[in-house]
Amino acid sequence: MDYTLALLLSLLQVLSLCTAAPLPAEVVKMKSKVKWMAEQLVVRLDKDFQVYAGHTLSPPADDLDGLSSIVTVLEGYNSVISDSFNGVSQVKFEISSLTGYLNQWRQGHCSEQRPKPSVSGPLQYLQSRKEFIHTVSIEALLRVKEFLNLLLKNLDHLETC
Repeated sequence: MDYTLALLLSLLQVLSLCTAAPLPAEVVKMKSKVKWMAEQLVVRLDKDFQVYAGHTLSPPADDLDGLSSIVTVLEGYNSVISDSFNGVSQVKFEISSLTGYLNQWRQGHCSEQRPKPSVSGPLQYLQSRKEFIHTVSIEALLRVKEFLNLLLKNLDHLETC
């Protein structure tokens, strides 16, 4: 009987380890990679689209509400940036790489998959104005930069699924 109890307890320990939150080292590595990717993207936006650097945006930036919302916002802005807009292909590729990495992380480390959040605020407005391709693209690029800077100051939001 003691052997069965010991076996059961060790099995429970193994199961609890399998369902535990990601190891801190994994989280640190993920945050570090996201930080690097976001910083590189901000540098590229500054370099390639510096003409628009003086523009101010209102209303304020989109909210950071965990991985799901971060991915939704970045994918949403990427979808409204026109492929024909000059010099934008590398930026769109880097946004896709970042969202792909975040999605992969979320699928592998978040036990409960939250439903895809609805789009609101500035992104929703831009999605409704797609007929003004270049204007929407410029604002979307500025919003991506603003959102990435907000993310860089709040990397702890990456820990929320």
